Amino acid sequence: MKILGLGDNVVDKYMHTHIMYPGGNALNIAALARLSGIEAGYLGVFGDDEAGRYVYQTARQLGIDVSMCRFLHGPNGYAEAEIRNGDRVFTGGNNGGICRNDPIRLTDFDRKYIAGYDVCHTSVFSYAEDALPDIREASPFVSMDFSDRYTDEYLKKCCPFIDMAEISCPHMPEDEIRDWMKKILTYGCKQIVLATRGSKGALLMADDRFYEQSPCLVKAVDTMAAGDSFITSFLIHYVEGLRSARDFPPASGNRGITQKEVFLDCLIKTSLYQAAVYAAENCQREGSFGFGKSF
Repeated sequence: MKILGLGDNVVDKYMHTHIMYPGGNALNIAALARLSGIEAGYLGVFGDDEAGRYVYQTARQLGIDVSMCRFLHGPNGYAEAEIRNGDRVFTGGNNGGICRNDPIRLTDFDRKYIAGYDVCHTSVFSYAEDALPDIREASPFVSMDFSDRYTDEYLKKCCPFIDMAEISCPHMPEDEIRDWMKKILTYGCKQIVLATRGSKGALLMADDRFYEQSPCLVKAVDTMAAGDSFITSFLIHYVEGLRSARDFPPASGNRGITQKEVFLDCLIKTSLYQAAVYAAENCQREGSFGFGKSF
């Protein structure tokens, strides 16, 4: 199992403690997968300032493959945040820094590199929309996090190239969430839509069926990357499980699980359960995945 994060990386600057932590949705997926024992890579653009160098060094320290990344002259992305009652609150930032104005542009070597991973995950913060056709052609499973920044027009552009979409909607009414999930599948997303809702748990839609998952509630140290950790764990267990999905031949009998449809139903439920547990565990860690440094 190999997971690639493609696109954004940042430092999250905690203004109340003056400590910065590596982060960014695409990098978080790679880092959290690596911390789970999964082989992971990251493909993106770093600024050549202190923040960019620190994120790069941390990724290498974790054992993430960053061999295809680029360094460009300019500021790395950063976000300013505070922790209020255990919950992270963003207060400012530079909107992705160098990544916004000069996002990753894929070469033939990049496409071959992407093809070496089981999953390629990107996000609305990665500015990789124009690269999605190439990512789709190269990757067997494409995941994209839209966070809470999506419109019908944007979803129609991106969804035909992805297998799994994620949205963040902790304050949205459930009937409205379900309507968005239906639309995302209608717009071309091929398999799954996952909606994370913070302390309200998660919703998932696959094959016109809805699933619900309660959160594993804990007293959080820091909720930074709670949704990213949920997504990472779900991707690991779901995509790994897909390899076993099949209908047994009729002569096999009917004891236990013998139908692909039944297995996939169980796989989604257990993957949601494991994701809820992992997200709770990650909320006991400072920053997205630790590795704080004073600034």
